[in-house]
Amino acid sequence: MADVKRNLEAVREAIAAAAREAGRDPASVDLVAVSKTFGAAAIEEAIAAGQRVFGENRVQEAEAKWPALKERYPGLELHLIGPLQSNKAKEAVALFDVIETVDRDKIARALAGQIKAQGRQVRLLVQVNTGEEPRKAGVAPAEAAGFVARCRAEHGLEIAGLMCIPPLEEAPAFHFALLAKIAKEAGVKELSMGMSGDFETAVAYGATHVRVGTAIFGERERL
Repeated sequence: MADVKRNLEAVREAIAAAAREAGRDPASVDLVAVSKTFGAAAIEEAIAAGQRVFGENRVQEAEAKWPALKERYPGLELHLIGPLQSNKAKEAVALFDVIETVDRDKIARALAGQIKAQGRQVRLLVQVNTGEEPRKAGVAPAEAAGFVARCRAEHGLEIAGLMCIPPLEEAPAFHFALLAKIAKEAGVKELSMGMSGDFETAVAYGATHVRVGTAIFGERERL
Protein backbone atom coordinates (compact mmCIF):
# COMPACT_ATOMS: atom_id res chain seq x y z
CA MET A 1 0.00 0.00 0.00
CA ALA A 2 1.23 3.48 -0.82
CA ASP A 3 2.57 5.66 1.96
CA VAL A 4 -0.62 7.65 2.25
CA LYS A 5 0.65 10.07 4.89
CA ARG A 6 3.75 10.97 2.90
CA ASN A 7 1.76 11.36 -0.29
CA LEU A 8 -0.83 13.55 1.39
CA GLU A 9 1.89 15.84 2.73
CA ALA A 10 3.42 16.15 -0.73
CA VAL A 11 0.07 16.98 -2.35
CA ARG A 12 -0.78 19.54 0.33
CA GLU A 13 2.61 21.20 -0.13
CA ALA A 14 2.12 21.32 -3.90
CA ILE A 15 -1.34 22.86 -3.49
CA ALA A 16 0.01 25.46 -1.11
CA ALA A 17 2.88 26.33 -3.44
CA ALA A 18 0.55 26.65 -6.42
CA ALA A 19 -1.79 28.87 -4.42
CA ARG A 20 1.00 31.17 -3.28
CA GLU A 21 2.32 31.37 -6.84
CA ALA A 22 -1.15 32.50 -7.94
CA GLY A 23 -1.39 35.03 -5.12
CA ARG A 24 -4.01 32.99 -3.31
CA ASP A 25 -4.39 31.84 0.28
CA PRO A 26 -3.58 28.09 0.37
CA ALA A 27 -6.49 27.68 2.80
CA SER A 28 -8.86 28.71 -0.02
CA VAL A 29 -8.28 25.35 -1.75
CA ASP A 30 -9.83 22.18 -0.31
CA LEU A 31 -8.26 18.82 -1.09
CA VAL A 32 -10.80 16.10 -1.90
CA ALA A 33 -9.06 12.73 -1.45
CA VAL A 34 -10.61 10.42 -4.04
CA SER A 35 -10.91 7.02 -2.39
CA LYS A 36 -12.85 5.15 -5.07
CA THR A 37 -11.88 1.44 -5.23
CA PHE A 38 -9.89 1.73 -1.98
CA GLY A 39 -11.08 0.10 1.20
CA ALA A 40 -11.41 1.36 4.76
CA ALA A 41 -7.78 0.64 5.68
CA ALA A 42 -6.38 3.10 3.14
CA ILE A 43 -9.02 5.68 4.00
CA GLU A 44 -8.22 5.38 7.70
CA GLU A 45 -4.56 6.04 6.91
CA ALA A 46 -5.60 9.30 5.30
CA ILE A 47 -7.87 10.17 8.22
CA ALA A 48 -5.00 9.51 10.63
CA ALA A 49 -2.92 11.95 8.56
CA GLY A 50 -5.54 14.65 9.06
CA GLN A 51 -7.59 14.32 5.87
CA ARG A 52 -11.28 15.03 6.36
CA VAL A 53 -12.71 15.49 2.84
CA PHE A 54 -13.12 12.49 0.53
CA GLY A 55 -14.65 11.73 -2.84
CA GLU A 56 -16.34 8.65 -4.27
CA ASN A 57 -17.55 7.91 -7.80
CA ARG A 58 -20.34 5.44 -7.17
CA VAL A 59 -23.20 5.53 -4.68
CA GLN A 60 -23.29 1.75 -4.27
CA GLU A 61 -19.57 1.48 -3.52
CA ALA A 62 -19.76 4.35 -1.04
CA GLU A 63 -22.70 2.75 0.76
CA ALA A 64 -20.58 -0.32 1.43
CA LYS A 65 -17.85 1.49 3.35
CA TRP A 66 -18.76 5.04 4.34
CA PRO A 67 -21.62 4.77 6.85
CA ALA A 68 -19.34 2.94 9.30
CA LEU A 69 -16.45 5.31 8.64
CA LYS A 70 -18.61 8.40 9.15
CA GLU A 71 -19.95 6.97 12.39
CA ARG A 72 -16.45 6.16 13.60
CA TYR A 73 -14.94 9.49 12.57
CA PRO A 74 -17.37 12.40 13.04
CA GLY A 75 -16.74 15.48 10.95
CA LEU A 76 -15.82 13.83 7.67
CA GLU A 77 -17.16 15.35 4.44
CA LEU A 78 -18.03 13.04 1.57
CA HIS A 79 -18.37 14.20 -2.05
CA LEU A 80 -20.07 12.34 -4.88
CA ILE A 81 -17.90 13.04 -7.91
CA GLY A 82 -19.30 10.43 -10.30
CA PRO A 83 -22.53 10.31 -12.32
CA LEU A 84 -25.77 10.12 -10.37
CA GLN A 85 -28.86 8.28 -11.54
CA SER A 86 -32.21 9.64 -10.38
CA ASN A 87 -33.13 6.29 -8.81
CA LYS A 88 -30.14 6.69 -6.48
CA ALA A 89 -31.02 10.20 -5.33
CA LYS A 90 -32.45 8.99 -2.00
CA GLU A 91 -29.28 7.08 -1.11
CA ALA A 92 -27.03 9.89 -2.35
CA VAL A 93 -28.75 12.55 -0.25
CA ALA A 94 -28.64 10.30 2.81
CA LEU A 95 -24.90 9.59 2.54
CA PHE A 96 -23.11 12.41 0.74
CA ASP A 97 -22.49 15.90 2.05
CA VAL A 98 -21.66 17.34 -1.37
CA ILE A 99 -22.96 16.18 -4.77
CA GLU A 100 -20.79 17.57 -7.57
CA THR A 101 -22.51 16.02 -10.57
CA VAL A 102 -25.90 17.68 -10.97
CA ASP A 103 -26.30 17.80 -14.76
CA ARG A 104 -29.95 17.61 -15.81
CA ASP A 105 -33.43 18.56 -14.68
CA LYS A 106 -34.43 15.00 -13.82
CA ILE A 107 -31.58 14.79 -11.30
CA ALA A 108 -32.34 18.27 -9.96
CA ARG A 109 -35.99 17.34 -9.35
CA ALA A 110 -35.06 14.07 -7.65
CA LEU A 111 -32.51 15.77 -5.41
CA ALA A 112 -34.91 18.56 -4.49
CA GLY A 113 -37.51 16.01 -3.43
CA GLN A 114 -35.08 14.00 -1.35
CA ILE A 115 -33.44 17.01 0.29
CA LYS A 116 -36.89 18.16 1.40
CA ALA A 117 -38.00 14.69 2.47
CA GLN A 118 -34.86 13.94 4.45
CA GLY A 119 -34.28 17.43 5.80
CA ARG A 120 -30.59 17.24 4.94
CA GLN A 121 -28.37 20.12 3.90
CA VAL A 122 -26.44 18.88 0.87
CA ARG A 123 -24.10 21.18 -1.05
CA LEU A 124 -24.64 20.93 -4.81
CA LEU A 125 -22.38 21.61 -7.79
CA VAL A 126 -23.32 21.50 -11.46
CA GLN A 127 -21.08 19.42 -13.71
CA VAL A 128 -20.13 21.18 -16.93
CA ASN A 129 -18.94 19.19 -19.94
CA THR A 130 -16.37 21.81 -20.97
CA GLY A 131 -15.08 19.68 -23.82
CA GLU A 132 -18.61 18.90 -25.05
CA GLU A 133 -17.65 15.24 -25.26
CA PRO A 134 -20.63 13.11 -26.34
CA ARG A 135 -19.89 10.27 -23.93
CA LYS A 136 -19.20 12.43 -20.89
CA ALA A 137 -21.79 13.68 -18.42
CA GLY A 138 -22.34 17.36 -17.82
CA VAL A 139 -24.20 20.40 -19.06
CA ALA A 140 -22.91 22.08 -22.22
CA PRO A 141 -20.99 25.29 -21.45
CA ALA A 142 -23.49 27.50 -23.30
CA GLU A 143 -26.34 26.05 -21.22
CA ALA A 144 -24.66 25.95 -17.81
CA ALA A 145 -25.57 29.39 -16.44
CA GLY A 146 -29.17 28.90 -17.53
CA PHE A 147 -29.30 25.48 -15.90
CA VAL A 148 -27.98 26.91 -12.62
CA ALA A 149 -30.70 29.57 -12.75
CA ARG A 150 -33.34 26.94 -13.48
CA CYS A 151 -32.15 24.79 -10.56
CA ARG A 152 -32.74 27.77 -8.30
CA ALA A 153 -35.99 29.08 -9.75
CA GLU A 154 -37.79 25.87 -10.72
CA HIS A 155 -36.35 23.28 -8.37
CA GLY A 156 -35.61 25.43 -5.34
CA LEU A 157 -32.01 24.21 -5.12
CA GLU A 158 -29.04 26.12 -3.82
CA ILE A 159 -26.15 25.65 -6.26
CA ALA A 160 -22.76 26.31 -4.68
CA GLY A 161 -20.54 25.96 -7.72
CA LEU A 162 -19.41 24.10 -10.81
CA MET A 163 -17.31 21.01 -11.58
CA CYS A 164 -15.54 19.81 -14.70
CA ILE A 165 -13.35 16.99 -16.02
CA PRO A 166 -11.31 18.20 -19.03
CA PRO A 167 -10.76 15.89 -22.01
CA LEU A 168 -7.73 13.66 -21.44
CA GLU A 169 -6.09 14.60 -24.73
CA GLU A 170 -6.36 18.36 -24.28
CA ALA A 171 -4.43 20.86 -22.18
CA PRO A 172 -6.57 21.50 -19.09
CA ALA A 173 -5.91 25.23 -18.71
CA PHE A 174 -8.49 26.25 -21.33
CA HIS A 175 -11.16 24.17 -19.60
CA PHE A 176 -10.33 25.52 -16.15
CA ALA A 177 -10.48 29.10 -17.46
CA LEU A 178 -13.80 28.35 -19.16
CA LEU A 179 -15.30 26.91 -15.96
CA ALA A 180 -14.18 29.98 -13.99
CA LYS A 181 -15.80 32.24 -16.61
CA ILE A 182 -19.08 30.31 -16.46
CA ALA A 183 -19.05 30.44 -12.67
CA LYS A 184 -18.95 34.23 -12.79
CA GLU A 185 -21.84 34.28 -15.26
CA ALA A 186 -23.84 31.91 -13.06
CA GLY A 187 -23.04 33.73 -9.83
CA VAL A 188 -21.45 30.78 -8.03
CA LYS A 189 -18.16 30.67 -6.15
CA GLU A 190 -17.03 27.06 -5.84
CA LEU A 191 -14.92 25.48 -8.58
CA SER A 192 -14.16 21.76 -8.37
CA MET A 193 -11.48 21.13 -10.99
CA GLY A 194 -8.09 19.50 -11.21
CA MET A 195 -6.99 15.94 -10.49
CA SER A 196 -3.69 14.18 -9.77
CA GLY A 197 -2.04 15.24 -13.04
CA ASP A 198 -3.19 18.84 -13.24
CA PHE A 199 -4.34 20.12 -9.86
CA GLU A 200 -1.60 22.76 -9.68
CA THR A 201 -2.83 24.27 -12.94
CA ALA A 202 -6.38 24.18 -11.60
CA VAL A 203 -5.31 26.11 -8.50
CA ALA A 204 -3.77 28.78 -10.73
CA TYR A 205 -7.15 29.18 -12.44
CA GLY A 206 -9.15 29.50 -9.24
CA ALA A 207 -10.05 25.97 -8.11
CA THR A 208 -11.62 25.89 -4.66
CA HIS A 209 -11.58 22.07 -4.65
CA VAL A 210 -9.12 19.69 -6.28
CA ARG A 211 -9.94 15.99 -6.58
CA VAL A 212 -6.82 13.90 -6.06
CA GLY A 213 -6.74 10.10 -5.84
CA THR A 214 -3.76 8.36 -7.42
CA ALA A 215 -1.21 10.84 -6.08
CA ILE A 216 -2.45 10.03 -2.56
CA PHE A 217 -3.50 6.39 -2.57
CA GLY A 218 -1.44 5.04 -5.46
CA GLU A 219 -2.71 3.04 -8.41
CA ARG A 220 -6.28 1.84 -8.18
CA GLU A 221 -7.02 -1.53 -6.65
CA ARG A 222 -10.19 -3.56 -6.86
CA LEU A 223 -12.32 -3.96 -3.76
